[in-house]
Amino acid sequence: MIKNAFYAQSGGVTAVINASACGVIETARKYPQQIGEMYAGHNGIIGALTEDLIDTSQESDQTIAALRNTPGGAFGSCRYKLKGLTENKAEYEHLIEVFKAHNIGYFFYNGGGDSQDTAYKVSQVGDQLGYPIICIGIPKTIDNDLAVTDNCPGFGSVAKYVALSTQEAALDVASMALTSTKVFILEVMGRHAGWIAAAGGLGKKNPKDSPHIILFPEIPFQPEQFFKKIDDCVKNCGYCMIVASEGVRNDKGEFLSATSKHDSFGHVQLGGLAPVIANMVQEKLGYKYHWAVADYLQRSARHIASQTDVEQAYEVGKAAVEFAIKGENAIMPTIVRTSNNPYRWEIGKTPLKNVANIEKKFPLTFITPDGFGITEKARTYLLPLIYGEDYPPYKDGLPDYAQLKRIFVPKKLNKLFIVSV
Repeated sequence: MIKNAFYAQSGGVTAVINASACGVIETARKYPQQIGEMYAGHNGIIGALTEDLIDTSQESDQTIAALRNTPGGAFGSCRYKLKGLTENKAEYEHLIEVFKAHNIGYFFYNGGGDSQDTAYKVSQVGDQLGYPIICIGIPKTIDNDLAVTDNCPGFGSVAKYVALSTQEAALDVASMALTSTKVFILEVMGRHAGWIAAAGGLGKKNPKDSPHIILFPEIPFQPEQFFKKIDDCVKNCGYCMIVASEGVRNDKGEFLSATSKHDSFGHVQLGGLAPVIANMVQEKLGYKYHWAVADYLQRSARHIASQTDVEQAYEVGKAAVEFAIKGENAIMPTIVRTSNNPYRWEIGKTPLKNVANIEKKFPLTFITPDGFGITEKARTYLLPLIYGEDYPPYKDGLPDYAQLKRIFVPKKLNKLFIVSV
């Protein structure tokens, strides 16, 4: 019997995660003799546990194609971490029940390191509980911190947004620096790795250009060096532009903006670094400041997405299906850089165990000796990832994004499964 497939999105979404969904669904439709129906989990793995499956066959080819241009998570995403089999066997047994009821033999999970861990666990449980299922992870994360793959779909577009926002905000601040703001702080995402913050430096072509300071999670925050750098910038350039990663820590390894709360993955929730830094500047130097937090805007900005990023996101989704129908299992498609100039890349693969819960930090060789900037080596790596523009279609002055029907598959299990979120 031809098996059906399950696809789901997980973790924080990106401007291009739906391009991967488009790649998965369009490719699966080309192989009706190998893959039957393609179901999408409503809100990630939770949709599988609660048997809330969206029937993608009810969406037209035109709508699926429009996913390539649409930000957010079209089928709903989640932050939900599966425990180990010995810790919660009932959860896995129920998952297999749902798969059996809907004849699901393919599992595609689109997310970052925690999500690849989920895909890896499902691949193992298929063997342990006697239900064969092919599990393919699909890379996605704006943080660019997945191991093995050269870069992660989702990062290139955020990098482009941050580089552009840094450049434009600096022009604004510089024009008012004589009588107004002296210090501007742009806080960007990046809990443990400084890839996104580093992208803010791509517009810097001359020593006095912004950003004047980049704060990386990899470099312990040194207040006195920081304040001196700000003071020097204001005196020499008229103002100081700072790009700060949310995950900046002190020399004890403590987040500067940590709260007492934790998310569902167990990560400490951060309370906002920009106002913390701004208050320090005010108390120490007395300069007038402004700050902004890019927050969800940076990861949802499909209108300024990188063409490289869109293409790669689609291709890893496509490759996931092609690997699956060839019998590959417990792997993740990767992006392999084959040339910097001209920039070329191809699709590779790696076992899920090599990427599950493994973080790739921003290399210290990419950071200038003073700890506040990026090197030419970093620029060589980063620039190709923001190449090209892939504008969505516009209607009445606004992007015309996909609108799904989201028709659910009738439930077959007479069982209510409670998921604690």
